[in-house]
Amino acid sequence: MFKKIKAIIVEQLSVIDPAEIKQDTSFDSMDIDSIDAVEIIMAIEDEFEIEIPDEEAEQFTSIADIINYLNSIEIEG
Repeated sequence: MFKKIKAIIVEQLSVIDPAEIKQDTSFDSMDIDSIDAVEIIMAIEDEFEIEIPDEEAEQFTSIADIINYLNSIEIEG
C-alpha cells in the first residue's frame, strides 16, 4: 500500500525526490499545501475506489496516517 501512496504523491508533487518519502514522512516536511493535499486525497480515492470523508482527510498529517486509515477500513494495497 505504501508504494501506491508514494507513487501518487510523487505524481502529484512532481518536484519531490521519491527517495525522501518514507512511511513516517509528514506533509509539512514535503511542503504540501491544502490544494496539494486535496489532490492527493482525490487521487487516493480514485486508486482505491473509495470516498474519504473530509473530517477524516483533515486529520491526515503524514503518509502513515493515510495508511492507517486505509487499513482501518480494510483496504488492501
